[in-house]
Amino acid sequence: MFTRKTRRPLLAGGALALTAALAVGCSGGSGGGEYDPEADVELTFAWWGNSDRADRYEALIEAFNEEHSNIKINGSFTDYPAFWEKRQTEAAGGGLPDVMQFDYSYLRQYAGNGLLADLGELSDYADTSAISDGLLATGQIEGTQYLLPLGYSTWAVFLNDDILAEYDIEPYAGGTTYEEYSEWMAEVTEATDGEVYGGTDYTQRIQNFEMKLRAEGGGLFTEEGELGFTEDDLREFWEGGAADRDGVVVPQKALEEINPVSGFGGNLTASEASWSNFIASYLGDSGAESISIVAPPTFEEGSQDLYQQSGLQMGISAQSDHPEAAAIFLDYVVNSPEAGELFGTSLGFPASETKLEGATLEGPDQQVADFLASVEDRLGEAPAAPVEGYSSLEQKFWDLGKELGLGTMEVDAAVEQFFSEADVLLDN
Repeated sequence: MFTRKTRRPLLAGGALALTAALAVGCSGGSGGGEYDPEADVELTFAWWGNSDRADRYEALIEAFNEEHSNIKINGSFTDYPAFWEKRQTEAAGGGLPDVMQFDYSYLRQYAGNGLLADLGELSDYADTSAISDGLLATGQIEGTQYLLPLGYSTWAVFLNDDILAEYDIEPYAGGTTYEEYSEWMAEVTEATDGEVYGGTDYTQRIQNFEMKLRAEGGGLFTEEGELGFTEDDLREFWEGGAADRDGVVVPQKALEEINPVSGFGGNLTASEASWSNFIASYLGDSGAESISIVAPPTFEEGSQDLYQQSGLQMGISAQSDHPEAAAIFLDYVVNSPEAGELFGTSLGFPASETKLEGATLEGPDQQVADFLASVEDRLGEAPAAPVEGYSSLEQKFWDLGKELGLGTMEVDAAVEQFFSEADVLLDN
C-alpha cells in the first residue's frame, strides 16, 4: 500500500520555480455529479514523515476502512523536501493527490493558483465544528477554508531542570519582559562560570521577531501577502540582541560545533525558546530527566502576542475526481477519536476536540496540555498566511542571525541582505 521515495532536496530557490510551475496547473476540479456514498472509489493520499508516522497512518486507514469499506486509500510518503518537489511536478501536470498532508507556509502558493478545494463546499462531509475559529483561520485565505489543522503548538520557553538544580539556580518564571529574561540568562551564565549559558540569542529566531511585531499590533505579513515590517523594525530587533551576544548567550561558534543539535539539546544552555511540541525531541537530545515549559517573555505586557500555530494541516486537491469521498477521509484524519488514539500529540497537540478525546495525555504530552491552558489568555488571532517563499525567508533570517553571532556581519548589512532576498521572493 505504501511506497517510500528518496529524492534530492529542493534547491534554495525552489519557491520561485514552484510558483511558476503552479501557474501551469490551475485548471478547476474535475469532481462533479451527484455523490453516491455507496460507490467504490480509490483515493491517493500523500504525506511526509518517517516510518513511525507511516505505521500510524496505515493503522488509521485500516480503521477508516472498517467504517468505509468502499473508499480505498492508496498512500505514499517521502521526506519533506522530496514531498514538495513531487507536488511541484504534479501541480504542473494537474495530478495532485486527492488528499495531502500540508504545510501552511505553502498555502498562498497552492490556494492562489486554484489547486486546493474549497472545504466550505464540502462541509457536509468534513466537519469543522470541533476546531476553534483561531485554528481554522490558519488554513484560510480571505475567509475561504482550504486546509484543516491536524495539530498545533504555541511559542514557549523550555528549561532544563537538571542543570538548574545542579547549579542551584532559580528557574526562569516565564512571561516577563525580554530585558528580565536577558538578566536571568546572564545570572545563569555567571553562576555556572560559563560552563552552561543562560540561553541562545533570541534575535536569531524569526518567531521572536514575530512576537515583537504582534505585541505592537502588527505581524510578519499582511493579508495581501507582503512584509508587515520595515527595515528599521528589523534593525531595532537585531540591535536589541547585541548585549546578549557579548558573553551572555552561548557563542555561535560553540553551536556550530554541535550542529544540528541545538544548544539546549546539547546541554550548552539552560533555556531555549521554541514551539511547545518540541519537548519530546529536547528530552531525547539532552538526556535530561526533567524539562519544564514556561511562557516566553513579551515585548508588551498584556498583549496577545502568542497564537495557535498549526503548520501541519491537510487539504484536498481541486482536481480530485472524488472530492466528497476525499472529504470523508480528511474528516476522519482530522476529527476522529481513533486518530487521536493512534497519533496522540505526534502531529502537534490535537486541533480537534473530538480527536483529543481519543488521545491519552501523560508525561510530556500532559505537560504540553497544561502549558497551553496556562497561556490561553495571551493567545491572539491567527496571523496572516505566510508570503510565498516563506521557508526561504525564514532560513535567511536564521543564517543572518548566525552571522551576527559569529561577528562576521554588522546589523546594517544583515538588514540589507534580508530585504534584498525578500524583494526577489516577492518580486518587488
